[in-house]
Order: sequence, then C-alpha cells, then structure tokens
Amino acid sequence: MTLAPETTDLKVQLRLADDWFTVCDLDRLTPGRGVAALLPDGSQVALFRDRAGILYGIDNRDPFSGAAVLSRGLTGTHQGRPFVASPLLKQRFDLVSGECLDDASVRVAAYEVRVE
Repeated sequence: MTLAPETTDLKVQLRLADDWFTVCDLDRLTPGRGVAALLPDGSQVALFRDRAGILYGIDNRDPFSGAAVLSRGLTGTHQGRPFVASPLLKQRFDLVSGECLDDASVRVAAYEVRVE
C-alpha cells in the first residue's frame, strides 16, 4: 500500500549555498496555491506545489513593486512553462528559472526544492 504524501512526515527543503534547509511540512503546500517562508538570512521564499505534485521555490519579493507578495499570486502555464503572476502588477515569473515572462531583463531567484 502506498501512502498519500499528506499522511506522511515529509519535509520540504531548499538548497541554500551548499546545504539543504528544511522549510516546512509537505502538507502545508496546497496544490495550485503558494506559501511564503522566512529563510535564515531574513529573506523570503515563495513555495508552490502544482497539481502534479511538483514543487517550486522562488524569491517572494516582486522586483517591480518591492513587495513580498509572489506567494499570493495566481499560478498557471504559458507555452509549457509554469509561472506565478504577481498579485500587484500581474507580471508572470517562471517557477523553474525565475525569469519574468513579460520582461526578460528581470528575474527573481529560483531555488532547487526537494522532499525528504
């Protein structure tokens, strides 16, 4: 029998520099919605879990407004690329690379994410 991820003690981790940092329990991430988490350096990460169970992590700060709001954005896909749209000015950020799909000169940090 296989257990659903929500019934286990799995942890979401981000790669920071040369080590992994435990952010939260996997069951805190609802598919299609974002969650903000505080990192050790005081910055924030926006974590996402898509409906297929794939995890993404990008900087939570919207570079156009300066507000820490990307975790509150709407998720979607554009030409096969998963993105989150800022809830303020609606720019879309690729959840894999952090690149702004509406202005290629702008990007946010993207993190490698795993479940342990």
